[in-house]
Amino acid sequence: MRKELPVLTAALILAGSLGGCMNESDDGGNHHGFPSINGDVTADQSGASTVNGSINVPAGEHTANLNTVNGSISVADNAVAGMAHTVNGSIRFGQHSTADSAVTVNGSINLDPGAHVSGGLKTVNGGMHLQQADVGGGLSNVNGAIELDAAHVSGGISTVEGDIDVLGASRVEGGILVHRRNDGFFSFGWSSHHTPRVVIGPGATVDGTLRFEQQVHLYVSDKATIGPVSGATPIKFAGDNPPG
Repeated sequence: MRKELPVLTAALILAGSLGGCMNESDDGGNHHGFPSINGDVTADQSGASTVNGSINVPAGEHTANLNTVNGSISVADNAVAGMAHTVNGSIRFGQHSTADSAVTVNGSINLDPGAHVSGGLKTVNGGMHLQQADVGGGLSNVNGAIELDAAHVSGGISTVEGDIDVLGASRVEGGILVHRRNDGFFSFGWSSHHTPRVVIGPGATVDGTLRFEQQVHLYVSDKATIGPVSGATPIKFAGDNPPG
């Protein structure tokens, strides 16, 4: 059997994890079951939940888990949060904010300078941008550009259709994996495929194997440090940017 990552499977896994979080109770007795609130909310110390609305964590606030379905999540500068979960919406962490993890299905995830997420970042359809930020887990998506600018990722990077840019003094531990594309029933009828473009820029480091289960364009700076490569031939380049 081929080991693949169908888009629908990934979406169901993430949606299931969201559903589980929406039905848990924390140790303090605050019930995080499916909320009856519709509209934007501001988180307090017990966290925040809504259905059709965004969640805002004010600057410097310490809060618990954040759950919404149709809405974005914004954790302001110097704020502390638990898990941030949404289905249709983006997630943003301000400067020097911290959180346990971030998961969305349709939306981007962005970390501003100094932000720290102790767990992983996951999305299906959405990009990720980390600027001078730190992630203790891995980065995972299906579609969307993943961009690191002087950032640190401890748990590796994986994608199917996304471009990856590891730039500046970024460091990735755990390698890079581009999964095989699924062309079967669960591909939602994609007729044209994007060939991922992976760039390891000057000053960047990728520890671990760079493994590619489909065709990619892999560009590696002559001033970058990488581990072994499987499934692609690196194209070396000088200067700040690769050709094209």
